[in-house]
Amino acid sequence: MVENSNLSWDFFIPNRFVYQSVSSMSRFILFIFTLFSVQFLWAMPKDSSWTVEDVIRQTSIRGTVFSKDGNAVAWTKSRPSKKKDRFVTDLYLTRLNQEKDGEYRVVQLTRSEDSDRNPLFSADGETLYFLSSRKNGNHLWGISLFGGEAFSVDSFPQGISNLSWQNDSTLIYVASEGKSLREKQLKKKKDNVVVVEDQEHFKATRIFAFQLGTKERKRLTDNKFPIRSYAISKNGKWLVSSHILSPHYGSDGQPAPTYYLWDLENGGKTQILQSGYQEPGQFAFSQDNKGFYFSSVQSSDPEWNGAGISLLHYFDISTQSISAVNLLWKWGMAGGYQVRGQDVIVSLAAGTARKLAMYQKNGNNWIRQAIDAGSMNKHISVTALSEDGNKIAYSYSTASLPTQYRIGDFSQQSDSWTISSGKQLAKINAHLDKKRKAKTEAISWKGALNEEITGMLYYPHNYEAGKRYPLMVAIHGGPTGVDMDRWSDRWAYYHNLLSQRGCFILKPNYHGSGNHGQAFMESIKKHYYEYEVPDIVAGIGHLVDEGLVNRDSLAVMGWSNGAILATMLTVQYPDMFLAAAPGAGDVNWSSDFGTCRFGVTFDQSYFGGAPWDNSQGRTFNLAYIEKSPLFEMERVKTPTLICHGSEDRSVPRDQGWEYYRALQQIGQAAVKFLWFPGQPHGLQKLTHQRRKVTEELRWFDIHFFGTAKPINEATKKGSPLLALLEKEKSPLQDGLYGEMHQKTLLPEFVVVHKDSIAISRFEITHAQFQQFRQTHRYSPPHANHPVSGLSLADALAFAQWLGEQTGDTYRLPNASEAKVLHKKARKVAPKENTLHYWAGYEPTLDEVPMLREKLSEVTGSLLMEGGSFPATSLGESKIYDLGGNVAEWYEENGSSGVYGYGAGDFCDPASEAAPTQSKQLGFRIVKVL
Repeated sequence: MVENSNLSWDFFIPNRFVYQSVSSMSRFILFIFTLFSVQFLWAMPKDSSWTVEDVIRQTSIRGTVFSKDGNAVAWTKSRPSKKKDRFVTDLYLTRLNQEKDGEYRVVQLTRSEDSDRNPLFSADGETLYFLSSRKNGNHLWGISLFGGEAFSVDSFPQGISNLSWQNDSTLIYVASEGKSLREKQLKKKKDNVVVVEDQEHFKATRIFAFQLGTKERKRLTDNKFPIRSYAISKNGKWLVSSHILSPHYGSDGQPAPTYYLWDLENGGKTQILQSGYQEPGQFAFSQDNKGFYFSSVQSSDPEWNGAGISLLHYFDISTQSISAVNLLWKWGMAGGYQVRGQDVIVSLAAGTARKLAMYQKNGNNWIRQAIDAGSMNKHISVTALSEDGNKIAYSYSTASLPTQYRIGDFSQQSDSWTISSGKQLAKINAHLDKKRKAKTEAISWKGALNEEITGMLYYPHNYEAGKRYPLMVAIHGGPTGVDMDRWSDRWAYYHNLLSQRGCFILKPNYHGSGNHGQAFMESIKKHYYEYEVPDIVAGIGHLVDEGLVNRDSLAVMGWSNGAILATMLTVQYPDMFLAAAPGAGDVNWSSDFGTCRFGVTFDQSYFGGAPWDNSQGRTFNLAYIEKSPLFEMERVKTPTLICHGSEDRSVPRDQGWEYYRALQQIGQAAVKFLWFPGQPHGLQKLTHQRRKVTEELRWFDIHFFGTAKPINEATKKGSPLLALLEKEKSPLQDGLYGEMHQKTLLPEFVVVHKDSIAISRFEITHAQFQQFRQTHRYSPPHANHPVSGLSLADALAFAQWLGEQTGDTYRLPNASEAKVLHKKARKVAPKENTLHYWAGYEPTLDEVPMLREKLSEVTGSLLMEGGSFPATSLGESKIYDLGGNVAEWYEENGSSGVYGYGAGDFCDPASEAAPTQSKQLGFRIVKVL
């Protein structure tokens, strides 16, 4: 039976399938075939499955800023750069007053292998100023929003950073004063000694003003120590700044920073915030210029800058007084806040979520009002407000929904506020749209101290109710990190790559985690490991009791503090886990104290003092030994893959060596150690991120899932050997391609997409065609060569005959399918049996007549046996000779044509047209399933 499709296929609009049909069966076939076409057009993996590259190449949006009139938003998008082997950032512009197809108009402003950042609109909205890594990062750049290249506004030999407006014509920035005589002399001597501590020569950075019209520069601050952060009032009169007094303040927490309020109009400065506040920061002035908001940390051990919750305060300039903003929320802030006029929008800590609230200033008090974002409640992070406060930029995601960046309306409704869903600022990460996402949910259970523990649970992609599955415990760092109901797939934790392998992933918010209040966060101080490990074990037990997880199939992974806890779990429960992958974790707290960049503050806070602390009547602080897994490594049996960056100072790099050395010497657990040269605590190189994920997956496939097969590392992808092995998978009947059906040789069909269609793996061969037309003659050595020189009627008759033999439905590809097939053929034609092959190079259009003249001297056939070249991926399968050997017929509703290329055909890179006059013309058959 021959089926001539009457379908019109409007192909291909990204994210949309547009089609018409005359019957439900036709509609079904068309829909399925459309899916197949999308798959092979974009080379998507089987069943839209995840690859390592899908995780690594995810982009993000940062630095959103509204234009003064609120009609445009500038922002930066990260982009993986193969050349730089890291992410770089480009500038984009979204015009909120222009739309196309229901979406905002988006313009990419810059693209280079450098990173552009810190965009600021000019007052008239016609120019965007920004900073960049171009030219060593020592220039201020501008770009017209009406078009044209970016231009250098001026150069700044001492560097430039932290760009802001003082007024409509004056920018302010942070820079140093240039090299001193001493620095010049040391450079001349080629002295490259690193001075770890030298406060006498601790070089200051200061704030300067730059007048755009005259390019005049003026120093605004005369501080002795470097700028840590600053904010400027809306009228440009007031500036608040913080300054670190030691190059290693982050390590030692001493001496504490200083804070100043600067009067830029009249001159002078006032030291402020001299006591009573831990880690003041996040400064932001109110719209009326009368004061500024700032955050601080509330902890039980401020002397060590101990971890705690974030509070919000307001500094009144006229009275030099400070008022606490009563959040009416005991868990404090989560992240940050945005000032709107004199009021403030605050993100509140809420366990696995966040809660937005508006605080309206009323004298020295604030009235809290609810903010409603509909179904997006608890999943929003505000990134920017328009100047009038009526438009809001925010990110929105769940653990199952990749992050969207949106622009909504912000409006008051009686005594509450609303955020509309609005439109996306720009759509990114389109490669994830059709990927399968794990089902997720926030769960809770009873942990240590009989307190509630929360966490995120990711389901297997193939989940079936009533079945038990393996469990991966993926532990966050911090320990004050938190796992929330928001998108977080990345190189450190790749949930969907694991979910598609058929396991649950549990991400526990153990005692010590943030976003759960001060008491919960501080509970592990002087009790490190004592509550976290029981929390995690109880979470595993909860899932076992729920009938979801197989207790005998567990693995654990984590980065930073997640690795620290993963390690202790394998020490305390040596028979519990089949595999472990700890990255950048500590094993020896004694050596950590002196080498970690925040060893003093962190270790003293969590272990109750320094290693030499003898307050308990001992000569040293025993916790540094008792809490170190290194001294119990003989208990570990779990196969362990360790990752560490060579330049890591957050968790000292040699912690990885101590860990590896112990397991390697003891010899009870398989161990592998990956050392990433030049990498800090978080891996930055794309190649290193990719290697980390690939190695861990391989480790889990071997020791956890038990699915790994030995890798033959001597075989090269795309080699003739692998091509031959692939070809030999095709069935042969006495050396002839095809399959036997009731003693008749028929073509082999491969499924392009499940339950949709199949297509002949090879072009129809001489031997196969002779089964239909017994008078067909060919030379025996050419039995597996494609039949050629046939008419369309011959091809249709063959399809009719096939249907009579099997009772199935066969046809030629239709026009829409041929269009897709031809597009695929164009990509591979230069590497198959076409004019390019016989020429031995890529000929130009002008050389084609001469080459064809030479080919005419050949007395034999130019055709080759099917499968002489590597196969082409098509949906779920591979087919041969799509791009060469013979061009192929298609037919639809009586109209016909040709796609692909024959042995003497030229694949013109400047033309998509098929070679309608091909001398080598054959066909392949579609089988409708």
